[in-house]
Amino acid sequence: MNYKEIAHLIGSSKKKTPAKLFLRGKLKEKDFARSRFKYFGEGNFWILIGDFLLIKRWYEKNKKKVSSFHWEINARNSALPLADLTKFQARIEPGAIVRTGAKIGKGCVIMMGAVINIGAVIGEKTMIDMNAVIGARAKIGKKCHIGAGSVIAGVLEPPSKRGVRIEDSVLVGANAVVLEGVKIGKKSVVAAGAVVLNNVPQGVVVAGVPAKVIKKVSEIKDKSKTKILEELRG
Repeated sequence: MNYKEIAHLIGSSKKKTPAKLFLRGKLKEKDFARSRFKYFGEGNFWILIGDFLLIKRWYEKNKKKVSSFHWEINARNSALPLADLTKFQARIEPGAIVRTGAKIGKGCVIMMGAVINIGAVIGEKTMIDMNAVIGARAKIGKKCHIGAGSVIAGVLEPPSKRGVRIEDSVLVGANAVVLEGVKIGKKSVVAAGAVVLNNVPQGVVVAGVPAKVIKKVSEIKDKSKTKILEELRG
């Protein structure tokens, strides 16, 4: 998807406020007849699930029958739902946020607090570490590690012709930032805290603000610093 297609999809979508309403009261199943939301329960306890406005309208008509209630609302006027995580053959930990339209390859690991936006593509066996942000339309190759707190910029606003491209076996350190349009070559390393403004060639280490090449990956003496652990994936 290009940025125009994504922007049109978001702008033209029907905005929804997903809600749950927990109820206690003198209610029967017939009280929910013709409702346009889901409902579960029996006797004095019911759970209503659906769009906030539809449930609220029902509640206003039936509140005299309700003795106590509790609302749960996780979004407001949301343009797109979150992705169905069951369709991914990956390990996705609690607290990760994956928006519909994202693609996650087989054997990936998505850690707690990571955010993957619409149109992002994550290659097989790549790890997205805690609190990392993968922006819209970013493309990340196979067997990469995107470090905790890092930001791989999106390309919706301001619009850009090309998203971030990270090739296979790239390591991005914690809290690094890769800006729009940047390409990072295969097997390169981005040091923790670096801000990458320009393309990075294959097999090099970049560091600093702005990031600059400081050496080749082949010159790193301690090879464990760039090792990908297969045991964590799958």
